[in-house]
Amino acid sequence: MKAFVPWLTVLAVIVALNALRLRPLATVVAIGWLAYCVWSWVRPTRTRHDDGRAG
Repeated sequence: MKAFVPWLTVLAVIVALNALRLRPLATVVAIGWLAYCVWSWVRPTRTRHDDGRAG
């Protein structure tokens, strides 16, 4: 359930903005969230470099 909190928060913000007739701002929020989700899905993974030291 914890993983759905950001999604539900963004959904609530979008619904609230639509209810306040701020649809252009709601559209910007939705597109920004979609862009963030796509970026986080396709971004290259960071590799850890092993410097050879023991510890």
